[in-house]
Amino acid sequence: MTEVLQTFASFMCEAIAQGDLALPACLPNPPVGCVLVRDGAIIARGFTQPPYQPHAEAMALSQIEGTLEDVTAFVTLEPCAFHQRTPSCAKEMIARRIGTVYVALIDPHPRNQGRGIEMLRGAGVRVIANFLSEEARPHLAPYLNRAPGRTVLPSVDIP
Repeated sequence: MTEVLQTFASFMCEAIAQGDLALPACLPNPPVGCVLVRDGAIIARGFTQPPYQPHAEAMALSQIEGTLEDVTAFVTLEPCAFHQRTPSCAKEMIARRIGTVYVALIDPHPRNQGRGIEMLRGAGVRVIANFLSEEARPHLAPYLNRAPGRTVLPSVDIP
């Protein structure tokens, strides 16, 4: 593994650790983690808050002002594409002009299933999907399988 890949893997591992901090307060929502990186350093962290409160991405984004063209997000679950109890994380990332997003797992929620990634890419955001998915899966799969309408597939490939 190259040094850059090892560094990026460490950022996703930190996002996974952030997701673990969400439990049990975030339930029934999945314990998602997010870190924002600029110039090789983590500048913000977030994890899913209790229901009706911010998701991991929104928590991290709230810690930084301005646009984020030079920022890379590492998120354990695909940013949500829809507004339900909370606003769409994908739309907020687009509004803030996030530069790049690394996603560990595609959200199997029927209203997502790759739509968050499509929205980001459609807005010109570089997205790398399925990054360290096998490392993130044990942390999220039990909660995704319990949520209504969600079933984690063995591997959902969105290049």
